[in-house]
Amino acid sequence: MQFEVWAPQADRVTLQCDGVTRALERDPDRAGWWRGEAEARDGSRYGFAVDDGPVLPDPRSRRQPDGPDGLSAVVDQGRYAWRTQWAGRPLPGAVLYELHVGTYTREGTLDAAAGRLEHLAELGVTHVELMPLCPFPGRHGWGYEGVSLWAVHEPYGGPEALKRFVDRAHELGLGVVLDVVHNHLGPSGNYLPAFGPYFTDTHHTPWGSAVNLDAPGSDEVRAYLVDSALAWLRDYRLDGLRLDAVHALADTRACHFLEELSTAVDALACDVDRPLFLIAESDLNDPRLVTPRAEGGLGLHAQWNDDFHHCLHTALTGESQGYYADFGKAPFAALAKTLGGGYFHDGTYSSFRGRHHGRPLDRARVAAHRLLGYSQTHDQVGNRAQGDRLSASLSPGLLACAATLTLTAPFTPMLFMGEEWAAGTPWQFFTDHTDPELAEAVRRGRRREFAAHGWAEEDVPDPQDPATRDRSCLDWSEPDREPHARVLAWYRRLIALRHEQADLTDPDLADTKVAFDERQRWLAFRRGDVRVAVNLAKETAAIPLGPRQARVLAAWEPVAAPGADGVLEVPGESCVVLLQE
Repeated sequence: MQFEVWAPQADRVTLQCDGVTRALERDPDRAGWWRGEAEARDGSRYGFAVDDGPVLPDPRSRRQPDGPDGLSAVVDQGRYAWRTQWAGRPLPGAVLYELHVGTYTREGTLDAAAGRLEHLAELGVTHVELMPLCPFPGRHGWGYEGVSLWAVHEPYGGPEALKRFVDRAHELGLGVVLDVVHNHLGPSGNYLPAFGPYFTDTHHTPWGSAVNLDAPGSDEVRAYLVDSALAWLRDYRLDGLRLDAVHALADTRACHFLEELSTAVDALACDVDRPLFLIAESDLNDPRLVTPRAEGGLGLHAQWNDDFHHCLHTALTGESQGYYADFGKAPFAALAKTLGGGYFHDGTYSSFRGRHHGRPLDRARVAAHRLLGYSQTHDQVGNRAQGDRLSASLSPGLLACAATLTLTAPFTPMLFMGEEWAAGTPWQFFTDHTDPELAEAVRRGRRREFAAHGWAEEDVPDPQDPATRDRSCLDWSEPDREPHARVLAWYRRLIALRHEQADLTDPDLADTKVAFDERQRWLAFRRGDVRVAVNLAKETAAIPLGPRQARVLAAWEPVAAPGADGVLEVPGESCVVLLQE
């Protein structure tokens, strides 16, 4: 078997495979690469030593059976016998569901999660978006401090378990998207600097030195990241990738890394003859991210739209601290602007940032499905001091309003696991760092962060306490009892309507017409022949929809169709979807 590794500054590189050590030779065709042959089979343990250093895992390891610090293992990707012939499922018309493998079930494994996929098929979602799966220290964590960007966290079940999960999802008609992190690696188990200039001090990020995308040696670093992305899509038959915090990818080259990545993914989609897509998390409000490359953009297929979340959150909760300040002054006006224009900050002044932010979307060029809309995500729940969901403070009626706005808005909707039944469990920040100093630093840092906002130390869960993760696991007995069952039925009805009514997946952002009353706390919008009205006040709202006749498609509380005057009476904390006759 051929082994190879990039170590451009090394004088010697040795391979240790199944206890046998041998020297590698420089590759005459690729500068900085070393290669050699050794007997190996699926499961063979191996690692590389650079000069006189210790034996380290392969930077391109496909499996880390003993965690990030252990030896790598050979993976024969051809061993798994796929059951499903999968033609793919594109992003337009999709409904995504964000899922954390370690807390979706109490067992916290990919196989256990696969056993709960029928629930998602019955719910009506089209794609499961898995939070990061790369190896990280310990057993439980969010996954954003992973290393070995080609491998699957062993406590989740490793590579074969991911293939079984994807196979089962495809059997049920569900696409699978994976959250990948290219902007940094975890502080523990990260051995890339021993091999080459994977990081650079040319730029700095909140996590330290930046990933090297534009300094000397960056060609191979970019290839490392692109090849990793393609491996997930090809070897595990994934349908798309979510790219974490792309605003933290510091790259001054003429061809941005994201353009290079989108080009490679589009080429792979042609090769495998099925749709593949990239979804960015970005804080930039820059439409170039999702503008096609032929039109001067970076060619990503979609991005998370935090503006929609922030508008909706402030309207529902009244919170206006931190980054919510820009949205809390007039949340219904902000929501109306975002529903019709995509971004709220489109060049406007941001008091949170102390500067102007964003630029307008060209609604004629950017289809609505390229923005993801959501009322909750792992970030927006887990980064709260106690990891409290909206269900911890809002009535079922207001939760129904949040679902209605998310699932009938122009954007591609995304749900966070458990929200569809108003889960009573929190989703808190938890870690399982094996380095005691790092564990203590994370614990102190978390509590210090929230102490600045008035939280008592004892009220902020200890990330290292196993109980913090345990509290965050979904309670699968909840969907069968009230009030959870009613909320779940509402989500199912709304998702069904989204699939049934073509107007709800119309890509034209400009076709969304919005009316609202900030003081009376109601908002209504039109998408083709579909009318949506939500009343966040406790009192009944009289909402003028116009004189045209309409029939009720779905209502949280019983309502009568608008009368001859076109006024719709919506009960307090309720919502309704209508179809114009």
